[in-house]
Amino acid sequence: MCTMIVKKVNIDGGGKGAEGWFALNRANVSYDHPFHVAMEHALNIDFVNEALGPGARVAVELSEQAARSLVAAILEVLQQAEAGGHLER
Repeated sequence: MCTMIVKKVNIDGGGKGAEGWFALNRANVSYDHPFHVAMEHALNIDFVNEALGPGARVAVELSEQAARSLVAAILEVLQQAEAGGHLER
């Protein structure tokens, strides 16, 4: 049995839903039972803008390995962008 683990983080970005693009201001990251994928537990990320209502949400459910691979890829791309002088400061 797993107790749900949740971390909320403020973000600055955008997401695309059924009605087009919208601003995102928070990500809710959790480890819990997924709703869609056939796994007992998953790393779940909800990118949201609660001020815009329930339609302003992009949800992702990932296996442990997929989540770790995604984190590694994000860090690698940011490192390359920084090394190339492409990051905005």
